[in-house]
Amino acid sequence: MAPQYILSLILLLTYSMVQHCASAAVHSHAVEQNQERESDGSYKSRDHDHYNEGEHNSEFDHEAILGSVKEAEEFDKLKPEESRRRLAQLLPLMDLNRDQTIDKAELKAWILNSFVKLSKEEATERMSEVDTNKDGLVTWKEYMQDAFGADDEDEVGPDDTGETGMVDIDSRLQKSHDKPLVREEKIMWDVADTDGDGTLNFEEFKMFSNPEEHPIMHPFLVNQTLKDKDEDGDGYLEFHEYLGARGRDPQPRTGEDKAWLVSEKEKFDDLDSDGDGRLDEKEIMRWMIPDNEEIAGEEVDHLFSTADDDRNDVLSFEEILDHHDVFVGSEVTDYGSDLYGEHFADEL
Repeated sequence: MAPQYILSLILLLTYSMVQHCASAAVHSHAVEQNQERESDGSYKSRDHDHYNEGEHNSEFDHEAILGSVKEAEEFDKLKPEESRRRLAQLLPLMDLNRDQTIDKAELKAWILNSFVKLSKEEATERMSEVDTNKDGLVTWKEYMQDAFGADDEDEVGPDDTGETGMVDIDSRLQKSHDKPLVREEKIMWDVADTDGDGTLNFEEFKMFSNPEEHPIMHPFLVNQTLKDKDEDGDGYLEFHEYLGARGRDPQPRTGEDKAWLVSEKEKFDDLDSDGDGRLDEKEIMRWMIPDNEEIAGEEVDHLFSTADDDRNDVLSFEEILDHHDVFVGSEVTDYGSDLYGEHFADEL
């Protein structure tokens, strides 16, 4: 074989590998940026990693107070005295009735507003990546380029559309052959495009990026879930439909599978509020859409259990500042523990 031919073949193979890796990287980016879903298809709640395998993740507490991932990271690097000083500036803003204490209703209202700010921050960062010409609007072509590395649907390969037929992976990212991901994305795009101009402004892009946090998008999400799971088309989900592909696995059940089935049946029965053995649209929505009111209430209870030292059901400014590490973090609590271990942190 001629040396020139061998060299050409090597270059061609190298180019193909680079192109494949680039395409995979683009799609991986889309997977990471798209809405996170649980394995059963429901959207992950904002506090989904607050407690991970019994371990408490303090980052959620800090973000719930500061309403910003970036600010929470900044606070982690502050000296304790500076962290306290900055937190003290926030307390009068939380104190709606100006009585120098924070009650549970005030703290819950603050946390709910933080969730709104976090959603906006996420969408702002995401849009800055997708809006390549920086005109404040995202076109479908810009989104396709960012998410799939393609100019239009015809250029998207089987791996991107979910046409591989794979199951038991994130339900938005792997679909059966007749429900490709890109088609669902386009349908959701059209729902978010409320003015119908074919582009998404920032408010519309927020709805597209985090549909679970915008009620206008909820009917679409429920309808898509019914399309994916309602096998008999009766508008309800029976237990086997709720389970999906894993529930239909003909292989013998392991102990782990049986425990999973028991756990899922308990969840299903809890969602089935009218006890008719199936989930209607309202019950499906309760399953799919995280309840930020409930999440905020649980976070309030968590913070009060930690900081309400005199157990009088209100937090004084001093109590909050005494527990600034719980509310916003600081260099000592976060970095000291990581660098020197729990023993050093205890000595501090």
